[in-house]
Amino acid sequence: MPELPEVEVVRRGLERWVAHRTVADAEVLHPRAVRRHVAGPDDFAHRLKDHRIGTPSRRGKYLWLPLEDTDQAVLAHLGMSGQLLVQPHEAPAEKHLRIRVRFADALGTELRFVDQRTFGGLSLHDTSADGLPDVIAHIARDPLDPLFDDEAFHHALRRKRTTIKRALLDQSLISGVGNIYADEALWRARLHYERPTATLTRPRTAELLGHVRDVMNAALAVGGTSFDSLYVNVNGDSGYFDRSLDAYGREGLPCNRCATPMRRRPWMNRSSYFCPKCQRPPRVTP
Repeated sequence: MPELPEVEVVRRGLERWVAHRTVADAEVLHPRAVRRHVAGPDDFAHRLKDHRIGTPSRRGKYLWLPLEDTDQAVLAHLGMSGQLLVQPHEAPAEKHLRIRVRFADALGTELRFVDQRTFGGLSLHDTSADGLPDVIAHIARDPLDPLFDDEAFHHALRRKRTTIKRALLDQSLISGVGNIYADEALWRARLHYERPTATLTRPRTAELLGHVRDVMNAALAVGGTSFDSLYVNVNGDSGYFDRSLDAYGREGLPCNRCATPMRRRPWMNRSSYFCPKCQRPPRVTP
């Protein structure tokens, strides 16, 4: 699943190539791509027509395109394989093209939603006074948001009585962090993924947040993390942060800090990667 850096790379591309353009027409080529728009494909396409796209926005892993002259926004669910691509009109249709949006200008490019596995999709939603789609109002701010409250996050951790990786992936506490960047930040902070949140001191929480931000900014600088061709930016290019990973996917390889072989453990239908020497398991569990 794309995490904050990957979604932010896509958002920046959309801001450059799609913002402030007026929709001429939209075409839904597969109904599953708009299944979250309960009124159906025809209604979705009709409601976009003649509206001007505002500045693309993001909270955590969630990306949306506000419609400037309305109180609504197009929310993008990228899922496992969703791609928002800006392509020339004459470019051949992708094999898994699901939605096509054309614009009322002479720039010669259109927005395409491509999704091999059809887990993702686009949907139209009402927005709150701050422009947030109503269906994601419960999502917490992300650590790169200037309004993220570090102190409130620390107190929420202490109250939660869970383990640290579960907390990092809890989008109601902190958004945008997924399995990859949680493992990377925990490795940098020398914290085991099962460390109880109640044991974290305020300085330890601050240190961990610093590592979360550092690893995400480093990933942003190189276009995010791509393990296959399914995650790309709006121009179809892959990110390169997978070449800089210190924990995720490195089972059996030497720790980049102490040379101890890295380990992988099953965790909540995923995997956790860690160094058994640098990230010792806790003596107590919550």
